[in-house]
Amino acid sequence: MDAIFGLAQIAQVAKSLWSEGKKHKVWAFHAEMGTGKTTFIHALCEYLGVTEAISSPTFAIVNQYQGKEAGLLLHMDWYRLKDEEEAIMAGIEDHLMSGQYCFIEWPEKAAGLLPDDTFHVYLQLLDTTTRRLYTDAEAI
Repeated sequence: MDAIFGLAQIAQVAKSLWSEGKKHKVWAFHAEMGTGKTTFIHALCEYLGVTEAISSPTFAIVNQYQGKEAGLLLHMDWYRLKDEEEAIMAGIEDHLMSGQYCFIEWPEKAAGLLPDDTFHVYLQLLDTTTRRLYTDAEAI
C-alpha cells in the first residue's frame, strides 16, 4: 500500500490499511515526531468501532480500547522506553503475545521484541497538511 492523503482522506486510508494488514496482530508505526502516528491510529480505531476516548499512551505506555470490528485493541507508545530490558520489565512482551491487536508507536525503541510477522507501517510528512503512508520499506 502506498497512499498520499490529507486529514479529509484519513478515514478511507485507515479502512484500506485495515484491509491490507488485519491478518497481522502486531502493527509497528514508523515515523518522525509530529508526523501523525497517534492521529492515524485514532482514525484506525474509530474505523474499528472504538467509541471511547482515544488518546496517546505516551505516559501510560499502553492504552486499551474495545472495538466492535476487532475486539480488544492495545495502543502502545514506546517513546519513553529506554531499551528492550525496560520494555520487558513493563510487560510489553506479554501484550505482544496476547493475541490482541497491538498498534505501536516508536517501535524502534524495542525492535528486538517485535514478532517476525509484524506489520510495518511508515508515515512521512510531505507538507503541513499532507502525509504519505506506505507498508513496504522498499518504497522509500
